[in-house]
Amino acid sequence: MKKRISNLRLQKSKAHSYRFTVGRFLQVAVALVFLVFTGRFLYIGISQKVSGENLSQRTEQLYKRNEVLKANRGTIYDRNGLAVAQDSHLYTVYAILDKTSINYHNKPEYVVNKEETAEKLSKVLPLSADTILHYLNPAHTAFQVQFGAAGSGLTKEDKNKIEQMKLPGIKFFETPARLYPNGNFASHIVGIATPKYNKKTNSENLIGTMGLEAWYDNLLTGKDGYRVSSVDASNYQTPNSTQDYQAPKNGDNLYLTIDSQLQDYLEDRLTYVQKTYNPVSMTAVVEDMKTGKVLAASQRPTFNPQTKKGMSKSYRDILVQDTYEPGSVFKVLTLSAAVNSGSYHPNQYYNSGSVTVSGSTIHDWQTSGWGSIPFSQAFPRSSNTGFVHIEQQMGAKTWRKYLRKFHIGQKTGVTLPGEQVGLLAFKSPIDQAVTSFGQGVNVNVMQMMQAFSSLANNGQMVKPQFVEKVTDPDGKTITGYQIKNVGQPVYSAETAQTVLANMRRVLNKRIGTGYAYKMDNASIAVKTGTAQIANPKGGGYLKGDSNYTFSVVGVTPAKHPRYCIYITLKQPRRMIRPAETILSSIFKPMMRQIILMAKNDQDNSTVVKVPDLKGLTYSAAEQEVQRVGLRIVKIGTGDKITAQSYAKGQKEQSGKRMFVLTSGKVICPDMKGWTLDDLRQFAELTGVKLKVSGSGTVVKQSIAPKTKLKSKTKIVINLKE
Repeated sequence: MKKRISNLRLQKSKAHSYRFTVGRFLQVAVALVFLVFTGRFLYIGISQKVSGENLSQRTEQLYKRNEVLKANRGTIYDRNGLAVAQDSHLYTVYAILDKTSINYHNKPEYVVNKEETAEKLSKVLPLSADTILHYLNPAHTAFQVQFGAAGSGLTKEDKNKIEQMKLPGIKFFETPARLYPNGNFASHIVGIATPKYNKKTNSENLIGTMGLEAWYDNLLTGKDGYRVSSVDASNYQTPNSTQDYQAPKNGDNLYLTIDSQLQDYLEDRLTYVQKTYNPVSMTAVVEDMKTGKVLAASQRPTFNPQTKKGMSKSYRDILVQDTYEPGSVFKVLTLSAAVNSGSYHPNQYYNSGSVTVSGSTIHDWQTSGWGSIPFSQAFPRSSNTGFVHIEQQMGAKTWRKYLRKFHIGQKTGVTLPGEQVGLLAFKSPIDQAVTSFGQGVNVNVMQMMQAFSSLANNGQMVKPQFVEKVTDPDGKTITGYQIKNVGQPVYSAETAQTVLANMRRVLNKRIGTGYAYKMDNASIAVKTGTAQIANPKGGGYLKGDSNYTFSVVGVTPAKHPRYCIYITLKQPRRMIRPAETILSSIFKPMMRQIILMAKNDQDNSTVVKVPDLKGLTYSAAEQEVQRVGLRIVKIGTGDKITAQSYAKGQKEQSGKRMFVLTSGKVICPDMKGWTLDDLRQFAELTGVKLKVSGSGTVVKQSIAPKTKLKSKTKIVINLKE
């Protein structure tokens, strides 16, 4: 009994010892945990960091809103200030399905009644209630859903209608968009801008991808601003909090040279021909040849930039990205070269019909010819054999020199992406012969427009342009229009009159190929063209009555032209009427519109008024000169303008150089390419003596550029045509 009691006491003693040990262990463990937590809290309290992240900054971020303030893309206007491309905003609707989406008022931010939501949305979206309900019940769990293409591209009006329904869980996000209100309207020239996602800003921005929208993308694109503000838990701005704010800078605006009324009429005529005769392609350009301003231009096939209809089949800009053999309209260039070089003998006779060159026979379009006729009839009859003889009399070397003067095989530099230069086959006598009537040479449309402009400027080519001026977002002009002469005059004023007289004879019913374009009481001159099309499979040209590029160029007024229209028509697949009848259905109505416009046109953009630049800094003077449409040349190393070559208020031609003198040293400039007028301005401003020989533009100067000049320094200048 005593032994049992003793064992019981021993067991209790051991149990007590175990409890004590466990208790102590737990006390130590709790103490250690407490110390760890206390240490951690002390560390966090002192360092303000967790896992390397600053808690103060993290807390501040939770109650800060960083808002991107979107800048507007610049607007593109026509010459009269009508918008042809402008910013717009479209919306995409989506539905939140996750039932954990509760706002701070403890109200649902998810779709509560799917049937009712579907029924109401179907009144705005082009979807049935059943289809919308299908979207709202996805096969797999989703936080939110969209409604396909039908739920995107919504207008502000559509968005407002849906918001007025007050449907829980129905949200929108905004996407930038470009509005092209005129539809098919110089689509390849104006181009398009489309949204592109920017990872840095987590937003979409409009990017120009074609035409002027692409060429001037940096100028049109604005700079987004931002606003950083402190908010409370309810997302309201906290009182007395500061804001970090940067206002957005909208893009600059373009004013085009295009006239909307003329452009709309041209689009209408091209559409008529396209539907009636189904050509492979067409181009048409109307230009003020004096200034280089393109007043209307388009092509077929084309597309609607608003709806994108037709874009997949007409992405190429035929005006600059396609080259072709121009055919007999090229004889305008050949004749001017022959006349100017003294190689045109109108009263001499030749045998028409055919001519053999290096074993190859070249035929007239009327293969039997017209017998023995004078060279004066070669142009109006569009005789290929006559122009082969003219090219041979001129000589390949002289003809090649004029082709260079016309910048054949060189880019025009018009402000459209992807310009192709074409090519010129000129090695053999047969190559040289066929170029005289526009075969064996590939050009683009704008190269031809540039060459034709010489008819209105006494042989001086003028670069075609599409932009009248650039303004800032407040409407202030940044860059005015400048006429841009290309090279030096190709031929004389007398030569121009001879060529124009021949173009008027093309309308002569008895000997001309262009009688179909004759218009009563209209002063016009024309040249027609029919060019064979190279066989894409290689070797020779395509056969068949419609396998040609038909063309016509016309100018008005006939003796002293200013306006030009040039039309090309490639392979009409439904050629139920003669080519000249098809082309005249565009040419005549457009020419009537041009003549009517010319009577009412008060455009004096060839002449600008010289501003007062004295006392301005050079940078300020440069901006002012660009604004009015002149080009500035700085003389002197200083920064402030002390004198100017043209007096304030004086009228000068747009695009001319204007010299300004600043304080400091006078350094000899590089005068290459300067004209006599440029040299005169330089000499009058600086007092430097110039000894000039030759004519044309500067090719050589006796003192090297960057040499310091004194007032009585003498420079020998050599000019060359």
